[in-house]
Amino acid sequence: MATERPSRLRVFSLNCWGIRLLSQHCAQRYEMIGELLDREQHDIALLQEVWSEKDFLFLKGKLSPSHPYSHYFKSGVIGSGLAVFSKHRIQDALLYQYSLNGYPYMLRHGDWFGGKAVGLVIVDVFGLKAHVYVTHLHAEYSRAQDEYLPHRIVQSWELLQFVRHTSCGADLVILGGDLNMHPEDLGNRLLRSHTGLRDCYTETDMFDGCDDGHTLIADNHFTKKQDLIPFEKGIRIDYILIKGSHRVSMKCESLSTTKGSVADKPFPYSDHEALTADLTLLRSEDSRNALPASERMEVVSEARAVVKEGLCLTEALRDKASRLMCAALLLLLLVFLPCLCHFSFTTTGFLGAVCTGALLSGALLYLLFTTHIKVLKETEDQMLLSSNELHTKLTGCRVSGSSSSDGSPELQPSGSFKREE
Repeated sequence: MATERPSRLRVFSLNCWGIRLLSQHCAQRYEMIGELLDREQHDIALLQEVWSEKDFLFLKGKLSPSHPYSHYFKSGVIGSGLAVFSKHRIQDALLYQYSLNGYPYMLRHGDWFGGKAVGLVIVDVFGLKAHVYVTHLHAEYSRAQDEYLPHRIVQSWELLQFVRHTSCGADLVILGGDLNMHPEDLGNRLLRSHTGLRDCYTETDMFDGCDDGHTLIADNHFTKKQDLIPFEKGIRIDYILIKGSHRVSMKCESLSTTKGSVADKPFPYSDHEALTADLTLLRSEDSRNALPASERMEVVSEARAVVKEGLCLTEALRDKASRLMCAALLLLLLVFLPCLCHFSFTTTGFLGAVCTGALLSGALLYLLFTTHIKVLKETEDQMLLSSNELHTKLTGCRVSGSSSSDGSPELQPSGSFKREE
């Protein structure tokens, strides 16, 4: 930065709930969101669930005077829904689509069809290199029976790995989006502990918004009350996370949220509340505050346990798909064996079509679950590597790649290798 005076940065994040034909008052709300962004003059706006590129282009045209730089991330069947608008020049962009994101047959949830991902834009902010991330993780549909928890843990792991390996050399790191996790959920703790990102809500000097920072509240006109059970008042699942560097420290001076209703408007901006963080940038020494290795090891161990559980469940689903294929193939053979076929041509054709459909469904599900198993195993292997490295830092003993006779990793001194005379 050219001077010692603090530079300020305003960051905005909102899940727009922009599903055309399904979301209520979609076009009118995009008009309201555009007006808000143009009026408030945020430096960077991070949007999620902008599912239609037409809506992105509408916002781009409306915001071109105030936010001349923008990027729309495309992935999946209907897109990632991620968009960035910036006052400052966007130098580069990169997208990573999460390996696991629900199931295609869960039509009522629909997460699989949206290419859930993390998008990165590199922005020139006051001569500093800012790595700005926007993301949207898989939804939690049931707190008590969360069948997607392993998928969200895998997404959290891939997110933190993406941030860690792409933010080297960045002066500023900002991540905003709908994480679909409560502040102390496992995936959230995993992300913060391994990246050093800090939650603006817990860091801010001044907060103006919903109680406890909630971003999905009962008082919002669009909120389905059953979605909040057992948290009747609301939940906090949308975040702005920040991290400085050895060149620049970053502090959240104030954080605010919308509060459901909008003055002089008949409905809110979205079913989620918007976040606005006012950040101060100052020259400083290294501002990194990594958690102790022991705490990071505990979080990784918890995450590995969830991934292992998800692996067992997915293997059981693959076994069911395999049995479905075998049963369908057997019935198909019985139907078309002339010596055993006592049905009319119409009945035989109908039964054959049903068996063929079941066979193809079983085969597709088998392939789907096999892919999921590979992703879960790869994630577990990466977590094991990370855990071993943290163990080495704690004990000074290197964990070898092989295992002892009881299945536990073998420990070796981490000293240098000495050749025997």
